[in-house]
Amino acid sequence: MSFGLVTAAYIAASVLFILALGGLSNQEKAKRAVWFGIVGMAIAVVATVFGPGVGGWSYVLLVPLLGIGAVVGAVVAKRVEMTEMPQLVAALHSFVGLAAVFIGVNSDILGGHDLTGAEVVIHEIEIFLGVFIGAITFTGSIVAYGKLAGKIDGKALILPGRHALNVAAVAVSFILLIMYMNHAGSWTLYVMMIIAFALGAHLVAAIGGADMPVVVSMLNSYSGWAAAATGFLLGNDLLIVTGALVGSSGAILSYIMCKAMNRSFISVILGGFGGQKGPAMEIEGEMVATDVASVAAQLEEANSVIIVPGYGMAVAQAQQSVSELTRRLRAKGKNVRFGIHPVAGRLPGHMNVLLAEAKVPYDIVLEMDEINDDFPETDVVMIIGSNDIVNPAAQEDPNSPIAGMPVLEVWKAGTVIVSKRGQGTGYSGIENPLFFKENTRMLYGDAKASLDQLLQNIA
Repeated sequence: MSFGLVTAAYIAASVLFILALGGLSNQEKAKRAVWFGIVGMAIAVVATVFGPGVGGWSYVLLVPLLGIGAVVGAVVAKRVEMTEMPQLVAALHSFVGLAAVFIGVNSDILGGHDLTGAEVVIHEIEIFLGVFIGAITFTGSIVAYGKLAGKIDGKALILPGRHALNVAAVAVSFILLIMYMNHAGSWTLYVMMIIAFALGAHLVAAIGGADMPVVVSMLNSYSGWAAAATGFLLGNDLLIVTGALVGSSGAILSYIMCKAMNRSFISVILGGFGGQKGPAMEIEGEMVATDVASVAAQLEEANSVIIVPGYGMAVAQAQQSVSELTRRLRAKGKNVRFGIHPVAGRLPGHMNVLLAEAKVPYDIVLEMDEINDDFPETDVVMIIGSNDIVNPAAQEDPNSPIAGMPVLEVWKAGTVIVSKRGQGTGYSGIENPLFFKENTRMLYGDAKASLDQLLQNIA
């Protein structure tokens, strides 16, 4: 394949990637947008594999590896449940980071023998930055995976002088960069790599469980910049464009989510947020349990119902039951809608995907800002597996880890039904005063089992 044809293929792939990103902003166009991305990546892979500079013994390695990767990817995609998607995304980010590290080290080993003057300086900076960003992305993604999978404690790891440690790591890495550019030897690159590995793990470990959706988005941005740095190293224009798209879109999404959680974007990058600020406010009252028959009666009498889904719904695989309940209530002429918080679940857009999968109409799935003013006029709110996003402590307790975070103000409704396994505090470990309010009733048990029983009482 000629250089001109490869360039044309890269332009086509870039346009498809842009169309894919644009289409993902709308649920109805998302499926087509995903196909744009798939076709674009297929074009990119074919153009790269059959492009100039690749041939002979290269195919002996490339073909088997591409085949193995395709099979593994297909198997993983089929086996992973929607509840495990956040962990999968974090794990895939780690692969991008590790690839950037390997390519940077390989470029250092091969050296820029045909480069002169300023080209050498630029090449060395590209190697250093690629390895630095890739190493942070790799270990940070592994820690994020561990927290999301429950293999690592979700609480924020707050070390004494943690910010000073982070600044020192960056400062030492910069000194090593200067030494590397002054030909002190490849050992400077490897020492920096070890420091970056530690820095990435520490940055994510210092972030509390309540803020993990932001972390996933942030790591997505890091992986994009790592890919862009790799593109500069390899002289691959498509990789530069793709990395820039992923990096910038991830950064924008992180900013939007930080705003939704009343967090500082800089604090996210530096780590060390999501922890307790002081003694928590004392909670008065008691949790009052209810049963399926009582909930069914309340729903039958209600004119307006808002359902607030969370990660508990995903764990219980209850979205189909929720969809059927919605269908039956709407058939009775009731106004049923969904309230979605920007960070519901453990992945941006997690709840939207689950509801779309269950064929819930798009027009009744509303964002927090669209529905928050309607709670005072709502008869019944059903909360299925949510905790932090409906926690009034965000407004009432200045010492809460989520203080100032915008939440769904469900407690303003006539009656609040909380479907929950037990009386635990959930993933983030933050107590929720909502469960103790007079208009709240707790429906204990597995969400799917509870909803299936509820459906037996609502014809």
